[in-house]
Amino acid sequence: MLLAVDSSTAQTGLALGDGSKLAAESIWYSRFHHTIELAPALEELLRNAGATVGDIEAIAVAIGPGSFTALRVGLALVKGLALARNLPIVGVPTLDVLAAGQPASSLPLAAVLQAGRGRIALGWYRPAGPKPENKAASVGGADFPWEAQGEAEITTVDALAKSIEKPTLAAGELTLEERQRLARKKVNVVLAPPYLCVRRPSVLLAIGWARYKSGQVNDTAALAPIYLHLNDPIPA
Repeated sequence: MLLAVDSSTAQTGLALGDGSKLAAESIWYSRFHHTIELAPALEELLRNAGATVGDIEAIAVAIGPGSFTALRVGLALVKGLALARNLPIVGVPTLDVLAAGQPASSLPLAAVLQAGRGRIALGWYRPAGPKPENKAASVGGADFPWEAQGEAEITTVDALAKSIEKPTLAAGELTLEERQRLARKKVNVVLAPPYLCVRRPSVLLAIGWARYKSGQVNDTAALAPIYLHLNDPIPA
């Protein structure tokens, strides 16, 4: 089985399973107490699945963007487990996990995470094409419906709203007030419902399993989180 760990932001999640079965999944809001919550949550996940650490054959971890401390806690946990048991690791950008959880659409997708100080981390995605080569480039390296476009960036909800000039799907960590500001774009912004804005660790598991089985694993020692600098220029 594969263990999936996402500690990128206050929303934290774990999942355990393989390509045919989800054995257990847990999602909670840590309020950045990852250091004291993550390991006990893993023990509970294994207990609920009727599994042990010995049943884990690989690990998938969300590598950001996200909180500096939260990402480091998650990576420290999975690296320690991987090194102790000689397990392969698959690192997956956090915005890819969010995008992969969205249903297929003909619209472009703006995937967002909270970045603090009134800012958001933004990643753009386009619908994946039907050709095999597009599948290979799509999120997760498997048959997911989105392809990443460029690098993630730091911006604001207002700047995002201003930049949208054609119908666009928006999903992710948005407050009620931020959703209302985006909704003012009327027909140009299609807001994903809140239940699709939650990053599912089971989606991370699916991506990780596909990459693991195809040999797309990372060097454990070299795997590092993705950090976006808050002092980057903000679009006007």
